[in-house]
Amino acid sequence: MKRKIRMGMVGGGSGSFIGAVHRMAANLDGQVELVCGAFSSRPEVARQSGIDLFLPQDRVYTSFEEMVEKEAVLPEDKRMDFVSIVTPNHVHFEPAKLALEKGFHVVCEKPLCFSLEEAYALRKLVEQSDLEFCVTHTYTGYPMVKEARDLIKAGKLGKIRKVIVEYPQGWLSTNVEASGQTQASWRTDPKRSGMGGSVGDIGTHAENLAEYISGLKITELCADVSTMVEGRLLDDDANILLHFDNGAKGVLHCSQICAGEENDLNIRIYGEKGGIVWKQMEPNTLLVKMHEAPAQIYRTGGDRPYLGEGAQAHTRVPAGHPEGYLEAFANLYHNFARVLQAKLEGKQPDPQHQDYPTIYDGVRGMEFIVSVIKSSESQEKWFKFISEE
Repeated sequence: MKRKIRMGMVGGGSGSFIGAVHRMAANLDGQVELVCGAFSSRPEVARQSGIDLFLPQDRVYTSFEEMVEKEAVLPEDKRMDFVSIVTPNHVHFEPAKLALEKGFHVVCEKPLCFSLEEAYALRKLVEQSDLEFCVTHTYTGYPMVKEARDLIKAGKLGKIRKVIVEYPQGWLSTNVEASGQTQASWRTDPKRSGMGGSVGDIGTHAENLAEYISGLKITELCADVSTMVEGRLLDDDANILLHFDNGAKGVLHCSQICAGEENDLNIRIYGEKGGIVWKQMEPNTLLVKMHEAPAQIYRTGGDRPYLGEGAQAHTRVPAGHPEGYLEAFANLYHNFARVLQAKLEGKQPDPQHQDYPTIYDGVRGMEFIVSVIKSSESQEKWFKFISEE
């Protein structure tokens, strides 16, 4: 019998930005219900968050250990099916590890872990289980991102030659962490964020998007990483040259000190026959530029017959009704829930529903962070991408 997929949450309590986003995204299609949570390491905040979310008192926990252990002994028709981890980076590994060991599926914020060693340990646990693991690289959920990927996969652009991906933000242009701003405080703290600042926070999104759309893998890079704001402990700007496994060349820059910028993630990919342009701040539009032909504007919409199966499967409304960040985020949860539903019914998941970032994408992101930082510290012009593959 079909039922809603039951979610527990670690982190995301009162005042959390990303916790609320996860809950909205999970709830958008009515397939997931929040049944429990360990919303904060502060017991009073954890309890109040549970009250605010209308959860029963006995399903609100004051630590992730308590939540996972107690949920694991509940009857199958009551306990959570998966845990969503929305904490700062240094509190990803232990909850994910314990959840996997107790047989729970996992959704985890990016970057995957605090360290590459933790990432490899989680990958090993997933490979030894029959459990699903989703890493929330949100931007792969946009319909026009999937259309761009499918056009390239079908060979419409020919062999890919050039990949340019940019992620400029301006919110860390000044030393806002000194004022106690919560998001800035932990993201610029190496004890909580890890070895990458902007590289880990937004550079991994750019890397993931470039590899997802192009279908290529980065093999070498040459990185120039900087900390522009005086007193900051982690990088806030990075400029990176890329080599891909088919011979294509690329440029990736991520920066959080581009004063005046909002969230201008954008990507351009060029092949022998043409190119595509996609911008996150205008996500419903994909520009397709074929050689010696007029540029074409592709627009998202459930009634657009020229769009491929990937874009159609991830669009909810007719053309002209904008779908944005929350809908893209919801596509990850939608697909994840559908895969879990298929498993509950003993069925093979629809391939379209298996289209979400996995543990392997999470590991790839961690390898990217380490490769970029080490490249920037190295005197070698080209630094081989660190990978166990």
